Amino acid sequence: MLASFARQIGWCDSLGSPFTAGLLRLLAADLAAGGPTAALVDHWPGDPVADALPLRLAGALHALVLSGAAPELAATYPPRAGAGPERLGPVLPGVLAAHRAFIGGFLASPPQTNEVGRSGVLLGGFLRIARDTGLPLALLEIGASAGLNTVWDRFHYRLGGASWGDPASPVHLAPAWEGGLPPLDAPLRVASRRACDLSPIDLEDSAQRLRLRAYVWADQRERLARLEGAIAVARAAGQRVERADAAPWVRAHLAEAETGCATILYHSIMWQYMPRETRESIAGTLRERGARATPEAPLAWLRFEPPTPEARPELRLTLWPGGAEHRLATAQAHGSQVTWLDGGA
Repeated sequence: MLASFARQIGWCDSLGSPFTAGLLRLLAADLAAGGPTAALVDHWPGDPVADALPLRLAGALHALVLSGAAPELAATYPPRAGAGPERLGPVLPGVLAAHRAFIGGFLASPPQTNEVGRSGVLLGGFLRIARDTGLPLALLEIGASAGLNTVWDRFHYRLGGASWGDPASPVHLAPAWEGGLPPLDAPLRVASRRACDLSPIDLEDSAQRLRLRAYVWADQRERLARLEGAIAVARAAGQRVERADAAPWVRAHLAEAETGCATILYHSIMWQYMPRETRESIAGTLRERGARATPEAPLAWLRFEPPTPEARPELRLTLWPGGAEHRLATAQAHGSQVTWLDGGA
């Protein structure tokens, strides 16, 4: 259990959230001492690493802050002056004990980390597919959470010295950019967009929107503002995410080739969390459908995932017919920095 906290602390430190790292250190110390944290997590039935249990606990506490249910905790959180572990430590045990029922309920559901910044990485892949196929895009996203990254074409992007998208969008993404640029002049049109998740978030439900906000680390205000903008865009678009297991959903949606469109299965920072059998089933479906792909009905597999759990994520594209694989970019997990590798050949 303590190892799961140590791992998440390392991720928070490396991804620029010193406040969350400090919070988790306090919780780990309380766990080791047999305090209220132990009462909440000691008998966890699953794998605390695979289930991202420390992330769930941090999310539960942030939800108490955002909802106004724990003002004494909110006084120690960003953006309040002086927020940090020194002020947080004395109030944390009392909050954990007083809100045990709420926190326990929050822990029961998987994390929802629908990071909009990842669209700044995925965009290059969509542009490459649009250029290479010359066709409108039929989007299929798995692990889509609230579906915020299904409306990526309605955001504005600043990539190095260039820009793409709607300047009037409430979502502006400007990752630190290294290397060349994707084909920003590619004619791109989205013909359709569908998405699924095992536990999708309904953006019309205020409690579910709170859950989504709670998983943004409290000291990353820019990410929170970006999330609010993306929620507004997705709600205006009427975007919905289907509740489904990814493997049969992919099989059903790839059963028939869609002539006149480039069908794209895509996902970001979720592949490693699926059971091996599910991953193998999806990969098998892609190979089968790829073997039937034609220039008039091509298939693409676009994924932003780490090659190993501890590695820097990579953007990779497999395009059928042919099944050629392209390593397009590496990027920080939240999309704040991108190194573009693709020469466009």
